[in-house]
Amino acid sequence: MINKRIIDRIVGEYDERHIRIGVLGSHSALEVAHGAKQEGFETVVVCQKGREKTYTKYYRNLFDHVLLLEKFADVIREENLEKLRALNTVFVPNRSFSVYVGYENIEKRFTVPVMGNRFMLKTEERNVPRNQYYLLEKAGIPTPKIFKSPDDVDRLVIVKVPEKERAIERAFFYASSPEEFRRKAEERIAKGIISREALEKAVIEEYVIGAKFNANFFWSPLNDELDLLGFDRRIQTDLDGVLDLPAQEQLELGIATQNIEIGHFGVTMRESQLEKVFEAGERFVEVCKKEYPPGIIGLFALQGAVTKNLEFYVFDVSPRVPGCPCVEPTSPYMKYKYGVEVGPGRRVAMEIKRAIKEGRLEDVVT
Repeated sequence: MINKRIIDRIVGEYDERHIRIGVLGSHSALEVAHGAKQEGFETVVVCQKGREKTYTKYYRNLFDHVLLLEKFADVIREENLEKLRALNTVFVPNRSFSVYVGYENIEKRFTVPVMGNRFMLKTEERNVPRNQYYLLEKAGIPTPKIFKSPDDVDRLVIVKVPEKERAIERAFFYASSPEEFRRKAEERIAKGIISREALEKAVIEEYVIGAKFNANFFWSPLNDELDLLGFDRRIQTDLDGVLDLPAQEQLELGIATQNIEIGHFGVTMRESQLEKVFEAGERFVEVCKKEYPPGIIGLFALQGAVTKNLEFYVFDVSPRVPGCPCVEPTSPYMKYKYGVEVGPGRRVAMEIKRAIKEGRLEDVVT
């Protein structure tokens, strides 16, 4: 298991005049690299063959060093870790890093300093102890009711179950009774969208009627301040395509929609409601300090909805860099604080730069 002593030793061997910011070539790598460049850092991208052109051709200007591997998981081979350490790399975890490299590898074998808390990445999963639901409950943040069995369903619920062929994607469906749950589940099993085994582990969650907001935050261990980078909403296929149709056509087609995230757009929130969003973020930060010391370092997101009673319910947590590059150009909230627009990637780079200047790099990595 990687511990603070090991990472502190590695950081101590780094040349702090030539720190580079690294990222896996997927999900939010362009945002991380652009932000690093804004603050004067060189960058490192780990690419998988067959998926590298975005980083090695179309946006080659953002990346100074490319580590091209047969598959992402090869990054934990010692020769590749040595290359990253030789470049004085501070690695920024994204969702693809968690999925393709794996939590066990990240916690036990990835001997490169991670900007953030590597031991919190697994809390995104719903089948592990002390996960995001546990943390949200501990923090006293309003969340939807979770049903342990489809037999208990007595209101509209959203069922979150991994796809059969692509476990990284979740095949959501909706039901408002045990009978509707079983009918829709059987339809999706018959069509090969989900498996019966995955359905057994599905999360059955009350569907909160409200306006959806993903609140993107940054907590700094250097000054114990919480920044609100901004809000976004998701564009999902093929849900958005179906919703573009008139209601009659939707009913006639009877398509089993899938909520596969394909994009984002930026939104703002009524100013009088910002305080409760900040309070949710602060509560989450404080709980993480106790449950996963030193806490949720850097970027994280609380995905939720604001109801007609103006309550902010949170139903998903991203304990790492969000995948929404629209936050910087569409959000005014960082501009209000810093005088300039600051996106997720730049905020990470600002923190690393300050940590280097203050001789505290070990405080922002695990």
